Amino acid sequence: MEHKLEDIIAIFDQCFEKEFNTKLIKGGDEPIYLPANEERPYHAIYFAHGFYSSALHEISHWLIAGEARRKLEDFGYWYEPDGRTEEKQREFEQVEVKPQALEWILATAAGFRYFASSDNLNGGVGDTQPFKQAVYEQVKFYAKNGLPKRAETLRQALAKFYNTGEGIDLSKFDITRI
Repeated sequence: MEHKLEDIIAIFDQCFEKEFNTKLIKGGDEPIYLPANEERPYHAIYFAHGFYSSALHEISHWLIAGEARRKLEDFGYWYEPDGRTEEKQREFEQVEVKPQALEWILATAAGFRYFASSDNLNGGVGDTQPFKQAVYEQVKFYAKNGLPKRAETLRQALAKFYNTGEGIDLSKFDITRI
């Protein structure tokens, strides 16, 4: 199955541009979310290097962010750059569980392979299994209790476009492959 950037951009924009004044945009080296301002009258989710996986990841952060956070650059989250210690890495992973669970669900709806991201190539990643397990547990929680409204809207649109079926099928989520 081919995954074109134009498709994910069109699907996202069709779901959210009008109601939330938000666009998905192919960016450069670093992903970033920028709220609307005088020069750009819409909110912009820039994903890195034109990678489909980066688009899904940045969208997932937007889906988690509440209305107040969507008014802040990068949703007001702290970000410790690559090279984190193992302690800082565990803190990073705690705030990444929900976005990465959504990313995995969206990737599955799009028929796209998800990989858990430590985003710490030059630091102390340590044992990633507890993080992967936490992401999987969050996926199971969403499957049982439902997704937030915007996330479900996008999941359904992706599943329809890529013809991957209805609902969240937990048999498609294999923790040993992420």
